[in-house]
Amino acid sequence: MKLRYSPTSPYVRKVSVTAIETGLKTAIEQVPTNVWDPSTDIHMSNPLGKVPALVTLDNMTLYDSPVICEHLDSLHDGPKLFPTEGLARWTALCQQALADGILDAAILRLLERRRPEEVMRSETWMERQRSVVVRALNTLEDEVEALSGDITIGQISVGCALAYLDFRYVDEDWRPGRPILAEWFEAFDQRASMTATVPKDPT
Repeated sequence: MKLRYSPTSPYVRKVSVTAIETGLKTAIEQVPTNVWDPSTDIHMSNPLGKVPALVTLDNMTLYDSPVICEHLDSLHDGPKLFPTEGLARWTALCQQALADGILDAAILRLLERRRPEEVMRSETWMERQRSVVVRALNTLEDEVEALSGDITIGQISVGCALAYLDFRYVDEDWRPGRPILAEWFEAFDQRASMTATVPKDPT
Protein backbone atom coordinates (compact mmCIF):
# COMPACT_ATOMS: atom_id res chain seq x y z
CA MET A 1 0.00 0.00 0.00
CA LYS A 2 1.07 3.58 -0.61
CA LEU A 3 0.15 6.52 1.59
CA ARG A 4 0.29 10.07 0.27
CA TYR A 5 1.26 12.10 3.31
CA SER A 6 2.51 15.33 4.83
CA PRO A 7 4.62 15.05 8.00
CA THR A 8 2.64 17.71 9.86
CA SER A 9 -0.91 16.75 8.91
CA PRO A 10 -2.88 15.62 11.97
CA TYR A 11 -5.14 13.57 9.72
CA VAL A 12 -2.10 11.75 8.38
CA ARG A 13 -0.92 11.23 11.94
CA LYS A 14 -4.24 9.59 12.77
CA VAL A 15 -3.69 7.16 9.90
CA SER A 16 -0.09 6.54 10.96
CA VAL A 17 -1.12 5.83 14.55
CA THR A 18 -3.80 3.47 13.27
CA ALA A 19 -1.27 1.69 11.07
CA ILE A 20 0.99 1.11 14.07
CA GLU A 21 -1.85 0.00 16.36
CA THR A 22 -3.05 -2.50 13.75
CA GLY A 23 0.44 -3.83 13.01
CA LEU A 24 0.36 -2.61 9.41
CA LYS A 25 3.06 0.06 9.49
CA THR A 26 5.58 -1.99 7.50
CA ALA A 27 2.95 -2.75 4.84
CA ILE A 28 2.61 0.92 3.92
CA GLU A 29 5.02 2.91 1.75
CA GLN A 30 4.91 6.60 2.60
CA VAL A 31 4.95 9.02 -0.33
CA PRO A 32 5.76 12.63 0.73
CA THR A 33 3.29 15.09 -0.76
CA ASN A 34 3.19 18.88 -0.59
CA VAL A 35 -0.40 19.76 -1.40
CA TRP A 36 0.50 23.48 -1.63
CA ASP A 37 3.02 22.92 -4.41
CA PRO A 38 1.45 24.17 -7.68
CA SER A 39 2.95 21.19 -9.50
CA THR A 40 1.58 18.56 -7.11
CA ASP A 41 -0.32 15.63 -8.56
CA ILE A 42 -2.27 14.90 -5.37
CA HIS A 43 -5.51 15.42 -7.29
CA MET A 44 -4.71 12.20 -9.14
CA SER A 45 -5.09 10.36 -5.82
CA ASN A 46 -7.67 12.59 -4.18
CA PRO A 47 -9.79 15.00 -6.23
CA LEU A 48 -10.15 17.12 -3.08
CA GLY A 49 -6.42 17.83 -3.24
CA LYS A 50 -5.76 16.69 0.33
CA VAL A 51 -3.73 14.18 2.27
CA PRO A 52 -3.97 11.49 3.41
CA ALA A 53 -4.79 9.30 0.43
CA LEU A 54 -4.11 5.57 0.40
CA VAL A 55 -3.58 3.30 -2.59
CA THR A 56 -4.70 -0.14 -1.44
CA LEU A 57 -3.40 -3.59 -2.37
CA ASP A 58 -6.29 -3.78 -4.86
CA ASN A 59 -5.05 -0.54 -6.47
CA MET A 60 -8.05 1.35 -5.14
CA THR A 61 -7.52 4.87 -3.80
CA LEU A 62 -9.14 5.78 -0.49
CA TYR A 63 -9.57 9.15 1.20
CA ASP A 64 -9.87 10.71 3.77
CA SER A 65 -8.69 9.68 7.24
CA PRO A 66 -11.90 8.06 8.61
CA VAL A 67 -12.21 5.89 5.51
CA ILE A 68 -8.51 4.99 5.43
CA CYS A 69 -8.44 4.14 9.13
CA GLU A 70 -11.48 1.89 8.86
CA HIS A 71 -9.95 0.14 5.86
CA LEU A 72 -6.75 -0.54 7.78
CA ASP A 73 -8.80 -1.83 10.68
CA SER A 74 -10.42 -4.34 8.32
CA LEU A 75 -7.05 -5.83 7.36
CA HIS A 76 -5.91 -7.27 10.69
CA ASP A 77 -7.14 -9.99 13.01
CA GLY A 78 -6.54 -8.25 16.33
CA PRO A 79 -8.99 -6.24 18.45
CA LYS A 80 -10.84 -3.79 16.26
CA LEU A 81 -10.37 -0.04 16.59
CA PHE A 82 -13.82 0.43 15.07
CA PRO A 83 -16.31 -1.39 17.31
CA THR A 84 -18.69 -3.35 15.15
CA GLU A 85 -22.00 -2.63 16.84
CA GLY A 86 -23.97 -1.07 19.63
CA LEU A 87 -23.15 1.83 21.91
CA ALA A 88 -19.40 1.25 21.67
CA ARG A 89 -19.47 1.80 17.89
CA TRP A 90 -21.51 4.99 17.98
CA THR A 91 -19.46 6.37 20.85
CA ALA A 92 -16.18 5.81 18.99
CA LEU A 93 -17.53 7.29 15.76
CA CYS A 94 -18.87 10.38 17.55
CA GLN A 95 -15.53 10.84 19.31
CA GLN A 96 -13.81 10.66 15.93
CA ALA A 97 -16.23 13.21 14.47
CA LEU A 98 -15.73 15.58 17.41
CA ALA A 99 -11.95 15.31 17.19
CA ASP A 100 -11.95 15.84 13.44
CA GLY A 101 -14.14 18.89 13.99
CA ILE A 102 -11.52 20.27 16.38
CA LEU A 103 -8.89 19.77 13.71
CA ASP A 104 -11.03 21.33 10.98
CA ALA A 105 -11.61 24.45 13.07
CA ALA A 106 -8.01 24.68 14.28
CA ILE A 107 -6.66 24.44 10.75
CA LEU A 108 -9.12 26.98 9.34
CA ARG A 109 -8.12 29.40 12.07
CA LEU A 110 -4.43 28.77 11.44
CA LEU A 111 -4.78 29.42 7.71
CA GLU A 112 -6.71 32.64 8.40
CA ARG A 113 -4.06 33.77 10.87
CA ARG A 114 -1.36 33.16 8.25
CA ARG A 115 -2.85 35.51 5.67
CA PRO A 116 -0.03 37.81 4.55
CA GLU A 117 -1.89 41.05 5.15
CA GLU A 118 -3.67 41.86 8.40
CA VAL A 119 -6.36 43.76 6.55
CA MET A 120 -7.40 40.51 4.84
CA ARG A 121 -7.79 38.57 8.08
CA SER A 122 -11.16 38.12 9.71
CA GLU A 123 -11.00 38.25 13.50
CA THR A 124 -14.65 37.22 13.58
CA TRP A 125 -13.92 34.11 11.54
CA MET A 126 -10.95 33.18 13.71
CA GLU A 127 -12.96 33.66 16.88
CA ARG A 128 -15.72 31.47 15.51
CA GLN A 129 -13.25 28.66 14.89
CA ARG A 130 -11.69 29.14 18.33
CA SER A 131 -15.14 28.87 19.90
CA VAL A 132 -15.76 25.59 18.09
CA VAL A 133 -12.58 24.16 19.60
CA VAL A 134 -13.44 25.43 23.09
CA ARG A 135 -16.91 23.87 23.01
CA ALA A 136 -15.55 20.57 21.75
CA LEU A 137 -12.84 20.47 24.42
CA ASN A 138 -15.40 21.18 27.13
CA THR A 139 -17.53 18.33 25.82
CA LEU A 140 -14.55 15.99 25.94
CA GLU A 141 -13.83 17.04 29.53
CA ASP A 142 -17.42 16.21 30.47
CA GLU A 143 -17.35 12.90 28.62
CA VAL A 144 -13.76 11.79 29.24
CA GLU A 145 -14.90 8.61 30.99
CA ALA A 146 -16.01 7.36 27.57
CA LEU A 147 -12.36 7.51 26.44
CA SER A 148 -11.40 4.71 28.82
CA GLY A 149 -11.10 1.04 27.97
CA ASP A 150 -9.61 -0.68 24.95
CA ILE A 151 -8.21 1.64 22.31
CA THR A 152 -10.61 2.76 19.59
CA ILE A 153 -10.56 5.14 16.64
CA GLY A 154 -12.26 7.62 18.95
CA GLN A 155 -9.32 7.65 21.34
CA ILE A 156 -6.82 7.87 18.48
CA SER A 157 -8.68 10.79 16.92
CA VAL A 158 -8.96 12.70 20.19
CA GLY A 159 -5.32 12.07 21.01
CA CYS A 160 -4.17 13.36 17.63
CA ALA A 161 -6.42 16.42 17.89
CA LEU A 162 -5.11 17.41 21.32
CA ALA A 163 -1.54 16.84 20.18
CA TYR A 164 -2.15 19.10 17.18
CA LEU A 165 -3.33 21.90 19.46
CA ASP A 166 -0.09 21.53 21.41
CA PHE A 167 1.86 21.59 18.14
CA ARG A 168 0.24 24.59 16.46
CA TYR A 169 -1.11 26.61 19.37
CA VAL A 170 1.70 26.45 21.90
CA ASP A 171 0.65 29.87 23.25
CA GLU A 172 -2.88 28.66 24.02
CA ASP A 173 -2.75 25.83 26.53
CA TRP A 174 -6.06 23.95 26.39
CA ARG A 175 -5.51 22.20 29.75
CA PRO A 176 -6.65 24.84 32.31
CA GLY A 177 -10.16 24.00 33.46
CA ARG A 178 -9.95 20.52 31.89
CA PRO A 179 -7.87 18.49 34.37
CA ILE A 180 -9.49 15.12 33.64
CA LEU A 181 -8.96 15.42 29.89
CA ALA A 182 -5.40 16.60 30.47
CA GLU A 183 -4.68 13.57 32.66
CA TRP A 184 -6.13 11.24 30.04
CA PHE A 185 -4.08 12.79 27.27
CA GLU A 186 -0.85 12.67 29.28
CA ALA A 187 -1.22 8.91 29.52
CA PHE A 188 -2.44 8.36 25.97
CA ASP A 189 0.35 10.48 24.50
CA GLN A 190 2.88 8.00 25.90
CA ARG A 191 1.67 5.15 23.69
CA ALA A 192 4.34 3.91 21.32
CA SER A 193 2.16 4.78 18.33
CA MET A 194 1.98 8.41 19.48
CA THR A 195 5.64 8.86 20.35
CA ALA A 196 6.60 7.35 16.97
CA THR A 197 4.47 9.82 15.01
CA VAL A 198 5.36 13.18 16.57
CA PRO A 199 5.62 15.75 13.72
CA LYS A 200 9.22 16.80 13.14
CA ASP A 201 8.80 19.85 10.93
CA PRO A 202 6.78 22.78 12.38
CA THR A 203 6.25 24.54 9.05
